Amino acid sequence: MVEANGMKVETPTQDPTLKRRYADFDTLVEAIEYAAKGQRGANFYNARGDLTDSVTWAEVRDRAELIGRKLVAMGFEAGDRIALIAETSANFVAFFVGCQYASVLPVPLPLPTSFGGKDGYVSQLQMQMKSCDANGLMAPAFMSEIVEEATADITLRFKGSYEDYMAAKGKGELRLPKTDDLAYLQYSSGSTRFPHGVSVTHRSLLSNTHGMAYHGVGIGENDRCVSWLPFYHDMGLVGTLLTTMTCQVSVDFIPTEEFARRPLSWLRVISRNKGTITYSPTFGFDICARRAALRSSALEDLDLSTVRVAGCGAEMIRPDVLRHFYETFEPIGFKWEAFLPSYGLAECTLGVSFGRVGVGIEVDLVEEAALTGDKHVLVNGKGEDARVREVVNCGVPLPEYDIEIRSDDDKALPERQVGRVFLRGTSVMKEYFNDPETTRAVLSPEGWLDTGDMGYMKDGCIYIVGRAKDMIIVNGRNHWPQDIEWAAEQLPGVKTGDVAAISVPGENAEEVPMILAQCRFSEPADRLKFVEDLKRHIQKATGINCMIELVPPRSLPRTSSGKLSRVKARNQYLSGHLQALAS
Repeated sequence: MVEANGMKVETPTQDPTLKRRYADFDTLVEAIEYAAKGQRGANFYNARGDLTDSVTWAEVRDRAELIGRKLVAMGFEAGDRIALIAETSANFVAFFVGCQYASVLPVPLPLPTSFGGKDGYVSQLQMQMKSCDANGLMAPAFMSEIVEEATADITLRFKGSYEDYMAAKGKGELRLPKTDDLAYLQYSSGSTRFPHGVSVTHRSLLSNTHGMAYHGVGIGENDRCVSWLPFYHDMGLVGTLLTTMTCQVSVDFIPTEEFARRPLSWLRVISRNKGTITYSPTFGFDICARRAALRSSALEDLDLSTVRVAGCGAEMIRPDVLRHFYETFEPIGFKWEAFLPSYGLAECTLGVSFGRVGVGIEVDLVEEAALTGDKHVLVNGKGEDARVREVVNCGVPLPEYDIEIRSDDDKALPERQVGRVFLRGTSVMKEYFNDPETTRAVLSPEGWLDTGDMGYMKDGCIYIVGRAKDMIIVNGRNHWPQDIEWAAEQLPGVKTGDVAAISVPGENAEEVPMILAQCRFSEPADRLKFVEDLKRHIQKATGINCMIELVPPRSLPRTSSGKLSRVKARNQYLSGHLQALAS
């Protein structure tokens, strides 16, 4: 705990005592040992923006070394896996690093708050622990009942809270990792299949944090990071925790569940600590703008003029949402130029490409026909009748990557043609843990990763247009479900995440587009009007006639990181496990 006159204080933004290094280390242990020579560290806040805990990187190192010795003494072997429930706390940070001192692999997994109910969470936790063949589990004490239920038929070396691990007797010899050893397993939250454990080496991790900090964001002496992102997600774990740690930056964390209750706490901490770097999926910016609109006093005492990088990624970037955020918070100093679009995925540790710092969101206005199978040159829409779509420039790939856009027959495509995105580089995963069949399906012997994303290159920059496996094909034309969902969400009363665009089998094996829409109306007349309004709204915006099925509130399935899972929704609907409401 950092204290001054008996009071908790944040770790400093600036530290003239330590020369910055951009993750140029062989292992995470070497990185934390260097960061421990300085004064910076991690700080934790509640929903009101009050500081609740603060640790320097030196304190993290000291606690981590002790944890590593205890793990060795408890019988954990090199390469063993410990499922680590990712509470936003100094305990999680210390334990994650502590595993490195014993060459044990931490496997960050979500808190119960990420799921709709206890049964669903217990089932997911069991599946993930069995998937990674976990040898241990560390979870907050309040989860003891859930832990017992989830591990009833799993043999573990040890399970318990952080305090339980610290209370265990014994002090073993440190077992330090090498650069090509695995550092941790990251569960990918891809919406097209059950999440797989991505195997990340120390070399991959440090290459990626170096690239993001030095080439992507350009971290400087006056930078301070602020984040509400969960530690079980690659953007939260790598982007805001491990990058700040390996590049000696002070960082401020708001627990994800606190942000969900009071989204403006994110902006409050930025304002209070003069934060300069923050990151969020598009929906985080959306939530803040919506919440601010509910209270006339929402902007009082807030100042966002220090933000130089407001990174966005992790899902399709929606320029309309970012414009609304800018218009809402421009009066308190937020700059359009602060937006920094990026592209990444857990299979590449995290970051792949970044836009230009200080420019803001750049888009292509592309004719819809060019994104739906017709091999037209990508040009601005012509005439009033042309259907166009804004495609965000996700920037130049980091120097470590080779990138190819490939056709369905696996041939490299020239610029301005849409195809599947393939990547090769140091940060690409070693494998999906314990899953050689799935690994072979996406990773070639030459190291090329099939990302499953569709996009195109233009002037050396990458533009992502959607997920290949989520695509809906109607009458031989491809339609991105994100576009259909966005159209539905423009209807008043429909919230982000309320609808899932899927396809279902029709006559003659054709695909029929369908919207599964969470409905809060109980009266039949209100439901019927809602269905008709949705159909009309979607047809007007996209030209697609969709079937509409109403489902109960909070019934659409999510991935471990809270994203909508269209594949699960489709499977549950077709199997009858997702019951439609009468309309």
